[in-house]
Amino acid sequence: MIAIEILVVMLVLATGVGILVRRNEGRVRAAAAANPPEPESNRAALLAAAGVVPERPTVLHFSADWCGPCAAVRRVVASVVGELESAELPPLDLEVDIDAYPELARELNVLSLPTTFGLDSRGLERFRISGVPKAADLRTSLAPLTVAGSAE
Repeated sequence: MIAIEILVVMLVLATGVGILVRRNEGRVRAAAAANPPEPESNRAALLAAAGVVPERPTVLHFSADWCGPCAAVRRVVASVVGELESAELPPLDLEVDIDAYPELARELNVLSLPTTFGLDSRGLERFRISGVPKAADLRTSLAPLTVAGSAE
């Protein structure tokens, strides 16, 4: 009987920890400030090497072949970017394999997959999403970046 009680307590604790760990998954987190990176940072060069184009907002999502949820991110991002293709500054959909660009992942503090970034037309991080984003949240966060003059 005591073994069953211990098992129930452990299941409740494990469920609680799981809920706490996953509470921010898929939520948009705005960047603290759209400030340029530190002077010693080579972020701009790393972003350019990955395919970020100057003067164009970008949805940059890190993925890997072994990442199951990354396929869902791919679909959500493609859908939202497709909806915004007629915007003044249409966003670029850029998927980056974390195994091919580990230095960029370190520079951007990518701690888990999938991770999605919203970059303005200057290449500055405006928001990030860990996990699979909700299309409506991604659309709402990305739309302001598609208007000329929004990077200031």
